[in-house]
Parts: sequence; C-alpha cells; structure tokens
Amino acid sequence: MRVALAYSGGLDTTVLCRWLKENYGAEVITVTVDVGQPTDFKVIEERAYAAGASKHYHVDARDRFVEEFVARDILFNGLYEGEYPLSTALSRYPIAEEVAKIAIREGCDAVAHGCTGKGNDQLRMDASLSYFLPEDVKILAPVREQNWSRDWEIDYALKRGLPIEVKESRFSIDENIWGRSVEGAELEDPWTGPPWEAFKWVRPPSEWPDKSDEIVIRFESGLPVALDGKRMSLREIIGELNVRLGRYGYGLIDHIEDRVIGLKSREVYEAPAALAIIKCHQDLEKMVLPARCLRFKALVDREWTDLVYAGLWYHPLREALDEFVDELERNVSGEVKLTLEKGSARISGRRADKSLYVKDLITYTAESIFDQRYSEGFSRIWSLEVKLQKFMRGAGRGGR
Repeated sequence: MRVALAYSGGLDTTVLCRWLKENYGAEVITVTVDVGQPTDFKVIEERAYAAGASKHYHVDARDRFVEEFVARDILFNGLYEGEYPLSTALSRYPIAEEVAKIAIREGCDAVAHGCTGKGNDQLRMDASLSYFLPEDVKILAPVREQNWSRDWEIDYALKRGLPIEVKESRFSIDENIWGRSVEGAELEDPWTGPPWEAFKWVRPPSEWPDKSDEIVIRFESGLPVALDGKRMSLREIIGELNVRLGRYGYGLIDHIEDRVIGLKSREVYEAPAALAIIKCHQDLEKMVLPARCLRFKALVDREWTDLVYAGLWYHPLREALDEFVDELERNVSGEVKLTLEKGSARISGRRADKSLYVKDLITYTAESIFDQRYSEGFSRIWSLEVKLQKFMRGAGRGGR
C-alpha cells in the first residue's frame, strides 16, 4: 500500500507517518507544501525520513497561495464571523491539491492527513482531495478515525523516539504568510488570556514605539500593489505589514468561533497584515461603489467567506461569486492611509482614482454646487409611505 501523507512536520503528522507504516505496512510518501510557514524544510525532510517516510516532496506554493487564494480573500473582505481572515482555511486548498497531484503521479492507493474530527480542516481536506483524486484512491484520517488525543500522540512519539519536542508542542500553531492560529494548552479556557510568548509578529506593550508611524497602501482593482509609493508584490506587502503593524501591537484576534460541525471554539489568531488590508480595502470600496452595490456586496462577501470556511472552495457558487466581484472591483483603485500608534492602527485618510465622493457637492461652505432646494420635493415623496400609515391607522381606530 502506498500512501501520500500531507506532512507538516508537527506532532500529528510525524506520529501519523510512523503509525501508517506500523499498522498498514504502508510505504509512506510525505508531502510538505510551503505556504509561507517559517520552517527549516531540510529539518522537516529529515524528520519525515526519521518517522519512516520512504520518499519526501517539498512544494513551494507561496506565490500561488498569495496570488490565487489570499488575493480573493482581500477582494471579498473575508472575515469569518467578522473576525477571522481565513488564514488557515485558505491554505488547505493548495495543500490538498498539491498532495493529490503527487499521489496521482506516484500511483498511491490512499492519501492521509492529520485533521481531527472536531475541526473544520477535515472538511477542507476531504472535499478538496475528493475533487482531485480518482474514486479508487482512499482518504485516510487516522487522528479522527482512531479518536487520538494530543496526550496519546505525545506518548506514542516518545516511546518510539520520534523527533518531536514536547516543549515545542505546548500550543498547536498553524502559520502561513496570511496569519497564525494558536490553539491548545491554557487557551482552551476562554477566560484565560493568551500569553505574549504565543505571538510572533505582534509585540507586547513594553516594546511599542513611542513615535507614531504612517503607512499608505495603494490598491488597484481591489488589490494592494504598493506601500508608501513603492511598488511591491502582494507577498512582499503582506510580509512587511505583518512586521510594521505588529510592532505597534496591532493584529490580534481572540473570539468564540462557530465551527461547521456545530461546536463552539475559542480561537486566537495573529494577523496584522490581513486585518489592516481588509479594513483599508473596505474603506476604499466606500469611496468608489454606490450604496446599493455595497449593501449587496456585503451579502456576497459573507456567502463567499462561509463557503471558504466550510471547505467548499471548489463549489460552483464560489466560482460564480468570483466573476461578480471581479467586475465590481474594476474601479476600486486608490490609496488608504493608516496611522500607527501604541496598540492601534487607524485609517486617517483615503483617496480614490474614480471617487463618488465629491467635495463640491457635500461641503457646507458657500462653494457648494448642490442646490438644497431640490431636496424639498424628494423629502415629501420619501415621507409618503409613512404618512399613508398615519391615515390607515387613523381610519382603523375610527371604525371601532
């Protein structure tokens, strides 16, 4: 039996690599997909072989992840339940696709992943693998199927001398360029605040600069293309913003999240660039899009976000919504200014290439070109349906 294993190099998949070999007699081919996690991939490869892998692949998907998946999240202001910028969720789709490609190339009988039965990743991986794999290739999820606990995995690894460090495994951390998720240990108590040691980009108050800073983000057709006048790739922009914003203590998310399977979980995320870019993008949209478009797009944004969160990237509705938003975003170009101060990043200015904000119309000075007398008739007509309610209710009372 040949099994392609989506391999992160962490506790779950390192245990899984050895377990597949012991329990299935499997030839395990490990696949690590780089989506911006700060990992020594040579160490990951060595760890895979130490755990029993017969072959290892490393796939650099960083640019693709940003350009095909993160970019869509920006256009759709993708914040699940208004908080989570889908960092982990988005990464599962290119990972699943790359693992499936290698499984097909290697003639594997099965693909395995380390997702639990409590989370959303099982849906993202299962649905995406099902989309790409032939029907005769099985999908294995032993953590879910065997009902493993973290304690059991650590014990299994230590007894077999697998290359994991228990100290490193205190928190379960998933990181890519778009964000970091931190789970486990004391964070399972929603009353306990996360320790600063859990974070990487966002610095503690003792390190916040005394001097404020400003960042100007240039957008074209809804996507960031420059910082402070310097054109950069989206990946470069995200990387720089994570550092600059995090230095001021901006970018933490701590909320109760509704998982697809019905459980509520306490989720802690670190996403300075994601939060700021989406916030700025929404602000620029208000300068450019008519009110009805904004209201309808808010519904579209939420539906798209729910699809992606729930593992349905390859659903035809998601593809149709992409087409709609691409058309709407054509004129969302301009600049948004952020002011960074201790513990905050606030929007302090914006300008659009094709703005519906016209100062000469909205000003209250004598320079205004708006003739207020035109509004009298509009206001009378606007009030008509309310006025009719008065007559209707009056007639009802009089008939008693």
